[in-house]
Amino acid sequence: ADGGFCRETLMAWCEANRVDVLFGLARNARLVAEVAGELAAAEAESARTGRPARRYRDFRWLTRDSWSRARRVVGKAEWTSEAANPRFVVTSLSPAEARARHLYEKIYCARGEMENRIKECQLDLFADRTSSGTMRANQLRLWFASMAYVLLCAPRRIGLAHTQFATATCGTIRLKLLKIGAQVIRSVRRIRISMASACPWQYEFGLAHALLTNAAR
Repeated sequence: ADGGFCRETLMAWCEANRVDVLFGLARNARLVAEVAGELAAAEAESARTGRPARRYRDFRWLTRDSWSRARRVVGKAEWTSEAANPRFVVTSLSPAEARARHLYEKIYCARGEMENRIKECQLDLFADRTSSGTMRANQLRLWFASMAYVLLCAPRRIGLAHTQFATATCGTIRLKLLKIGAQVIRSVRRIRISMASACPWQYEFGLAHALLTNAAR
């Protein structure tokens, strides 16, 4: 969870009930001082390569008055865009269970990726509009938003797997591939949709159509 859950009462309860935790930890001057050496090394590497660089430090930490015991903290010392970007997490997992880099990049950052999926529903598919007067009506609104997300996931997973949109958000897919102008021609036997020859994403659109058609057979 993020730093809002990093509270002594919650951590102590989890530890007493054998529940492992991994929480973000708000940085302060003392924490930044703990990774000063790693930050200097990351800055030197970034200056040499011209790219962001990061180091990790694994250490025991005890606050001055809010924690009842010392806990394992992992500090990410990152230098990017000519600026320091140190971040910290606190965990009950041991180094044998999860090394510092794996703990931060593969376990903790996965939480952020889950939040990105929630933001997709809220911002791209308008799942934040739960302003109806009854719980049942709001539940129906969220159900429609969830169905829209599922309907967009299939084209992204199957039709766009080999394109630049393979990991695009629902908002990007909606704006660049779905929300486009076209001429609709109706006849007795078919409906023909004619897109502009200058459409910048016509290759991706055509490939997605072919892959989805093949998958439906």
